[in-house]
Amino acid sequence: MVPFHSLMKRLAAASLMVLAVLAVASCKEKKRDYIIVSHKPIVVKSNKPKSMGDMSQSREINWLGQTYKLTMSLRSDTSLPLASDGEQKYYDNRITLRILRSDGSVFFDRTFTKADFKSYVNGQYYDNGALLGIVFDKVEGNNICFAASVGSPDKSSDEFVPLVLKVSNTGGVSVSQSAMTDE
Repeated sequence: MVPFHSLMKRLAAASLMVLAVLAVASCKEKKRDYIIVSHKPIVVKSNKPKSMGDMSQSREINWLGQTYKLTMSLRSDTSLPLASDGEQKYYDNRITLRILRSDGSVFFDRTFTKADFKSYVNGQYYDNGALLGIVFDKVEGNNICFAASVGSPDKSSDEFVPLVLKVSNTGGVSVSQSAMTDE
């Protein structure tokens, strides 16, 4: 038989041990259920007009038995009325076309804007569109023919009016709608 005094010591030790375990357990951080709420980012569209991108190109051609260098330079122009694709505003373009003789002298030098093509495009393309480009097409007799276009400033759009710009050997300019026009 265990003496009473020894039993009390064991009981006291066990009680202290239980209290110690409870004390340690109560100090331990409780696991909490966290609810993570994430908000979808709000895409803020810029109200600033975009530039369609500046570009330059040059090439040599043979015309009327001579070699000529053609240079086209497209630049966004903040002074022109803005173009729009319905959602985004864009700066319209100004295109400088130069034709240089083989000796480097200037035969033709003119800067075009959408206004130069106003009578060849309908109101929607003129009001909201931009001058998209002028590129060399072919030599046709006394004329150098260029493809020009006015239309939607959105690069992914295929909405534009194709035009033909001709520069004659006297430096005269004529514009007409291209036979490819759907209108």
